[in-house]
Amino acid sequence: MLQTTKSRTYVLCACLSLALLLSACLFRVKAQGPPHSHAFDNAILLNAGRMLADGRRTFRFDTFGDEAFWGDTLKLHQAIEGQTFGGVGPGVSPRQALALGLKVDVDALPADLMQKLRNNQVNLDDPANTLALMKLNAVVGITGFFNPDGSLKSMGIQCALCHSTVNDSFAPGIGHRLDGWANHDLNVGAIIALAPDLSALVNLLKLADPTVTTAQLKDVLLGWGPGKFDAELFLDGKALNPDSPISGKSAATLIPNAFGLAGFNLHTWTGGWGTVTYWNAFVANIEMHGKGTFFDERLDNAIQFPIAAAAGLGHLKTDPDSDLITKKLPALQFYQLAIPAPKPTPGVDFDPAAAARGDELFGGKAQCGNCHIEPLWTEPGWNTHKPEDIKIERFQADRSPDHSYKTMNLAGLFVRERGLFMDPANKGRFYHDGRFKTLRDVVDSYNVRLNLGLTDQEKSDIVEYLKSL
Repeated sequence: MLQTTKSRTYVLCACLSLALLLSACLFRVKAQGPPHSHAFDNAILLNAGRMLADGRRTFRFDTFGDEAFWGDTLKLHQAIEGQTFGGVGPGVSPRQALALGLKVDVDALPADLMQKLRNNQVNLDDPANTLALMKLNAVVGITGFFNPDGSLKSMGIQCALCHSTVNDSFAPGIGHRLDGWANHDLNVGAIIALAPDLSALVNLLKLADPTVTTAQLKDVLLGWGPGKFDAELFLDGKALNPDSPISGKSAATLIPNAFGLAGFNLHTWTGGWGTVTYWNAFVANIEMHGKGTFFDERLDNAIQFPIAAAAGLGHLKTDPDSDLITKKLPALQFYQLAIPAPKPTPGVDFDPAAAARGDELFGGKAQCGNCHIEPLWTEPGWNTHKPEDIKIERFQADRSPDHSYKTMNLAGLFVRERGLFMDPANKGRFYHDGRFKTLRDVVDSYNVRLNLGLTDQEKSDIVEYLKSL
């Protein structure tokens, strides 16, 4: 019995000694940390800063080499400079450019030019001044490439053309950049229609319909209107939505905001296209016509995507040394995910008391919270729904790979109702195709489609809550 007790004592002492030894080791690890941890933390911070700067530069200024298409192929630069400077036609004046929704970055303007603008000493009807703004790199989303004599050699576009606007701090259409804010003044179709040579685009459409003419293409482009773009037109050739409730039935959709994109999956209006990285590669290669590499065998589906399948758009290959897109995608994504949704001001952008009542309705009677999950305001995971789930027509959903609509992320909705619009007719516009003029119209529609039984007061309260997000 005594021997057993001693044995237990020895075992206990050994365990205590081992515990003390381990504690000492753990204390040293905790005090000193893993080798080089401080240096690696600094490396992470330096890398984050570098990626943020590189991504912003790419977003704002990189053409990905697309001037070979917009300038050399379509010759759009010739229409901008006009006959006086070696181009064609009358040219595009600053006043016309602003009317087309193009924006001017006030931070790129020298002080003397700003003073002349204030004093009305700049002829806004002279295309020469448009070229001067392009030389200053002041036209948001557009880069001009100039000959030694000052004429335009070519031109390219950037992400910022569609996904940035300005705050109008200097004048309508002239102000500080607002990256990530969709430019709903921008008339993309009308700008493309100015190009002297649209044969490359017509030839793409002929892969789906051999009878297409340049005049028909121009009609389609001019039918888009401000703030809209049809990303699938040159994949499937479908220019009109026969079931659209909108006059003209254009198949174009609203240019989406590029802020508040972090934390969830799909980022386009319809489902299955992919995340920010996918969409950046898709747009840079296929929509902007940059020089890069892109793969998506789903575009080989000749029934759904006759043009893309015939043109091999799902299998674009560029030599790595000549690829001007792929290496820029990581930093571009990093910058986009860092762009926060703008925050509304209580009492200015929404009624706080009404919004508080709307909060209860949002997650309850109105059923909004079933899909728009706080704080992402869309669904974590695969955030799509079939047309029958939300009781709308199939057309736009069926143009996407998985035939569905994305659950829209709602943060920053108030900017569309308050908005920065040169044309008041562009204010508002909700849903993928802008069919609803106001948030109240959206709520009214869901009330009918889902048979929610909301009162007028409840609808108003929900609207105020939506504007508070």
